[in-house]
Amino acid sequence: MVFVESDRSGGELHVPTPVKIVIAGGFGTGKTTLVNSVSEIPALHTEEVLTEAGVGVDDVVGLENKETTTVALDFGRITINTEVVLYLFGTPGQNRFWFMWDELAHGAIGAVVLVDTRRLDSSFPSIDFFERRGIPFIVGVNCFDDAHGYAAEEVRSALDLGPGVPLVLCDARDRESSKSVLVSLIQHTMDRLDAIA
Repeated sequence: MVFVESDRSGGELHVPTPVKIVIAGGFGTGKTTLVNSVSEIPALHTEEVLTEAGVGVDDVVGLENKETTTVALDFGRITINTEVVLYLFGTPGQNRFWFMWDELAHGAIGAVVLVDTRRLDSSFPSIDFFERRGIPFIVGVNCFDDAHGYAAEEVRSALDLGPGVPLVLCDARDRESSKSVLVSLIQHTMDRLDAIA
């Protein structure tokens, strides 16, 4: 659906349809990096420096070199064509900011749950969030350089994902890899809609 309005000269002005996608996952899984790598605009970030206040609150095991964290959201945009624009909303990963997830997910066509195999347990709450709300999602395994390489089916089994949930390997730093993840999500969402129709 494309909204048509009049511009100042009286001609038609086409406003593209906004499509909202959520980039979610546990603390330190690469959500900000993915939004950065694929956004056509400088991504909006609410990054703050990790401080002593987070000691004992935020689980940084395996993330000892992490210096900043998202405290509200990341935002990016991708123009598909004159009729469709994707808006990307990256969630904060720490449990103390989960109260924001309902608002960030409202109106989304689907979500990417980014997973770090070094900290697989941090992924379960994100997967549960979208399963409980019936929001279509895929799992993107962010392949960190220092992580052990697992086959997709090994990760699927460890996460106890149903066969209907796509799982893709990716590098959130790489634009083409991140675009491929988003294409997989959109295809999954469209397939689900076709199945309902």
